Amino acid sequence: MQFKNNTKHRNITVQGLRSFKDTLPKKVKKIINKKGHIYSETLNNWRYIVGEVLFKVCYPKIFKNSNRFGVSTLVIMVKRGHEVDLEYSKKKILDNMNSFFGYTVVEKLKFISFDNGQKIYVKNDNHQKNVVINKYQDKIKNIKNDKIKQSLIELTKVFKRR
Repeated sequence: MQFKNNTKHRNITVQGLRSFKDTLPKKVKKIINKKGHIYSETLNNWRYIVGEVLFKVCYPKIFKNSNRFGVSTLVIMVKRGHEVDLEYSKKKILDNMNSFFGYTVVEKLKFISFDNGQKIYVKNDNHQKNVVINKYQDKIKNIKNDKIKQSLIELTKVFKRR
């Protein structure tokens, strides 16, 4: 009898627990092997790489690995107004990053500024209160059972408070 390998399975099944790397799809494993390790290590050690002062105003967003069209690039998000500080520290960040990994990981840094102002949206409470009343008021009035009618009215009062 000939043994036929099933081409859809990567490994021969073994009874017991499988390792985590064997459960991941092939495409996900490629992404993790290419740039996931470098990016995750950069996130974990960002405070050490940039220092305490710059850690509060910036964070890494994307790591683009080198290919035949471009060099490896780290995209960093910077709070508006602190771009100059980061620009002066660019060489230091590159040196710290490459010395941390032991080889030339990043050849170029790219900065994108963002505004830290948070927008506060105010709900229109008058509209919200009237929605519960207007939408279900006629249906509640048509209910014959008084206990159910009272409990629904109590429920609408709870929604009004929120």
